[in-house]
Amino acid sequence: MNLKLTEKVPDDYLFDLDSERRVLSSILHSEEACIEAYSSLLDSDFYSPRHAGIFSLSASLFERETKPTYVELLKEGHNLGLFNTHQDVEELKYIVEQYIDDENIRYWIKKVKDKSRLRKFETFLKKNYYSLCQGHENDVEQVLMSAEEELTNLTALEIDDRVDTPADLASLGYDEVERRFLRFKDIKEKHKGVLPLDGLPTGFDNLNHITLGYKAGDLVILGAQTGHGKTSFALHTAKAVAVNNGKNVLYLNTEMSREQIALRWGSILSEIEHDRLRRGDINESELSIILNGYSRLRNSGFYSYPCPNLTPEKTISIARKFKVQKNIDMMIVDYVGRMDKIDPKLQEWQILEQIVKTQKMLAQNLKMVVMCLVQLNPDGSLQGAKRMKNECDLMIKLTPIPREEIEESEQLKKYINPNYYIQIEKNRDGQSGVRIPINFDLQRQIMKDAERVGS
Repeated sequence: MNLKLTEKVPDDYLFDLDSERRVLSSILHSEEACIEAYSSLLDSDFYSPRHAGIFSLSASLFERETKPTYVELLKEGHNLGLFNTHQDVEELKYIVEQYIDDENIRYWIKKVKDKSRLRKFETFLKKNYYSLCQGHENDVEQVLMSAEEELTNLTALEIDDRVDTPADLASLGYDEVERRFLRFKDIKEKHKGVLPLDGLPTGFDNLNHITLGYKAGDLVILGAQTGHGKTSFALHTAKAVAVNNGKNVLYLNTEMSREQIALRWGSILSEIEHDRLRRGDINESELSIILNGYSRLRNSGFYSYPCPNLTPEKTISIARKFKVQKNIDMMIVDYVGRMDKIDPKLQEWQILEQIVKTQKMLAQNLKMVVMCLVQLNPDGSLQGAKRMKNECDLMIKLTPIPREEIEESEQLKKYINPNYYIQIEKNRDGQSGVRIPINFDLQRQIMKDAERVGS
């Protein structure tokens, strides 16, 4: 479309009320659409003030964990004085009736977003056109430079694409070194040399010492063979983060039932054998211990989501929802190999690599820790995709210690009953190639650092 600045821009060129109604209608019918719209749009992206108000109200309900249905929106809007007339109610009804399905929600969101960007571009053109017309000759260069910067910001992708200048990096570097110097000085004087964590606790003192905790934005990959403790490690981590430290953890479980997860927690928190709990072979005293353990779980920040048909797209939707509603600090995916295929034509290594890339972007965008559990081959190699290692910030493997190594290793004789290693295969921010001996009590579902002899 060829337009002169003096011509009147057609109304349908700058806004699309039908697309706005489609988005709002999808929000009122589908939680998936609500999550997608909440993450992509702002009130200001809507041309109609009425539509902007409905979107804002829906987002407010969603943040409070109330599904923004027609009834809830009408009730909330009436309390706030937004839907007091017959015309207001009829308009909301009309929006509800625009719903077709939520599969095209991204298409309608894009249309709303594109129109919003066009309106901003129109404002940009008008402002700079009149600045040039009214400005003096000496101001032209300044106007053009200012316009170029503004246009760059307007057309930039919606990511943090700031370029750090040499001065920025120098200042940041000095601030980081000074912060760490003062912290280390404080550690020596007040904390007897024990480093405080920069992130979430791992559940193991020796792993904490090397990694300084799981940090927001990090992708952590945990690998183990079938039956060698992947889920136990995940729940041990969840206990350290959510039960012991009061942070919020979302556990996406693709294999076990709700009852199985609940029973695992009973054993972890009571330190009573899992098989005995499953049979009910416990006495009244032990039952009291178990109930006290579940009281700790009740007051924790652990959220479990059984999802056998998990996809990478679904992890994004679920994570966004729980980040908004529960402000989760960590998400654990148990496990990657059980995720449904994105494209059946892709090879397994390509599928797993794409899954892990998605989780890394999710960790960075939502500023939280994502831990993915993956399968190891019998030889200890990563099943399906060696390139997954390139995407993660921390990769650890959980492997049993061979009996002959326990009997013959002089190093292991310094520990009491070590039977597993935590192997740090990759550590973007620190030491790697380290093996940490631990004790894994399978029956009690307990993991802990192996104690040194005489300590």
